[in-house]
Amino acid sequence: MTAPLTRFGFLTLRNFSMIAFTSAIEPLRMANYLARETIYRWSVHSLDGDPVAASNGLAVAPTSRIADSPPLDILFVCGGVDVPHAVDERLIQLLRRLSRQRIVLGGLCTGAYALARAGLLDGYRCAIHWENLWGLRETFPRIVFTPDLFVVDRDRCTCTGGIAPLDLILHLITPRIGRMLAAGISEQFIVERIRDSKDRQRIPIAARLGGCHPSIIQAAALMEANIEEPLTLEELAHMTEVSQRQLQRLFHRSLGLTPAQYYVTLRLRRGRELLQQTAMPITSIAVACGFRSPAHFSKSYRAAFSHPPSQERRPPAEAAASGAPGRLRRLAIPTSK
Repeated sequence: MTAPLTRFGFLTLRNFSMIAFTSAIEPLRMANYLARETIYRWSVHSLDGDPVAASNGLAVAPTSRIADSPPLDILFVCGGVDVPHAVDERLIQLLRRLSRQRIVLGGLCTGAYALARAGLLDGYRCAIHWENLWGLRETFPRIVFTPDLFVVDRDRCTCTGGIAPLDLILHLITPRIGRMLAAGISEQFIVERIRDSKDRQRIPIAARLGGCHPSIIQAAALMEANIEEPLTLEELAHMTEVSQRQLQRLFHRSLGLTPAQYYVTLRLRRGRELLQQTAMPITSIAVACGFRSPAHFSKSYRAAFSHPPSQERRPPAEAAASGAPGRLRRLAIPTSK
């Protein structure tokens, strides 16, 4: 069974993230504005119908209690700070009931935690803010938590925080409104590029490497700062004040990689960002990422991502393709496994 996503609901939890909340609503508003017609409708809800304070102290008055909401195609749970204390048995039972009604469920920022507590993400891939990523992996082993900006997996749509919900919403509505209108929305918000589901959230080195030895974190920071002219293992060892052998051993024990393998991964990810975000020639990107030749870069890139660098760039004809506002296609998403 499929259903068009035109009626969006947002359930605010105590201390929810205001920036994530508004980043999800604004693309819907702008789509209607640019199309000059009401394509999307949205409503804001709380459990008891009272205003809910965000983490910045501002309270948002709901459209209605969630129990009294109009029919919805998708409901996003809006989380934020200290989300475990905002999730109780009443909320869990509500989410389970909505799931039985075939409503697509989503989570913004830490909102996915509520879905996880309700058992509604078991067997799904899920995105959540990097601060919660590793702890929740241990707490909910049946969920596949990813470092992606957002994940759409069947009838679940989860997203990290900040402005990432803008990218998720544009991803959901672009098949209906067309690329040209989606690009117009991003331009209105001074957004340089619409990120997609292949993009990952930017995680600080110390958080990304978890409880790794300080020498590993220091070496990783040096690697990120020296992409174009990679440092040798000898230089890294000297600058982190450990022996080359010890540095090799630390990387292998903590990350399962050699320093060289980790370094290449960083350089390839940087190359991917440049391919997606700039018009630099592939030859120049290879040099900027410290590869000795474009052929070496292409071979390494294919091995890492299973396709050549050129495939990251959409052909101009495809980029220009659009669905005119007056000829909208209905977006359908599965609402059952």
